Amino acid sequence: MLKQIRKLLINFGQQWRDENFMKSIHVIENLVSKVLSVALIVVIIVSLYDLVVILIRDLFTTEPIGFFGKTLIEIFGLFLNILIALELLENITAYLRKHIVQVELVVVTALIAISRKIIIFDPNKYSKDDLIALTVGTLALAASYWLIRKVNRDNRS
Repeated sequence: MLKQIRKLLINFGQQWRDENFMKSIHVIENLVSKVLSVALIVVIIVSLYDLVVILIRDLFTTEPIGFFGKTLIEIFGLFLNILIALELLENITAYLRKHIVQVELVVVTALIAISRKIIIFDPNKYSKDDLIALTVGTLALAASYWLIRKVNRDNRS
């Protein structure tokens, strides 16, 4: 019995070695990424269903038929939400494939998200300062994207 406890403690101690510990971390990262992917797929499917229902309802039940009851800006917002979710899924998929975070994809996702905010921006609800902040954020992200693309292109050459 004492030998078994000692053996168990030795095995437990070996799990905390750097190499074994990093393997454990890697397994947990993969598991979390896969769970996030499945959850994101569910969100995308539900969002797509919601978009289709809204489009059908607005196109065929509002007067005059063929026109939207909601503003086009709101409908574009729904489309862009799904596009952002797809980009996030692509980020997770790229991580699962290569086990690195692809900064270029993250910046593109952020650009889409901030573009969505600008497209659906309601000047009655927000101030000029909010629009200026979105503009500065867009310029910073665009500059980041340009720099990342340039570095990636130079590294390939």
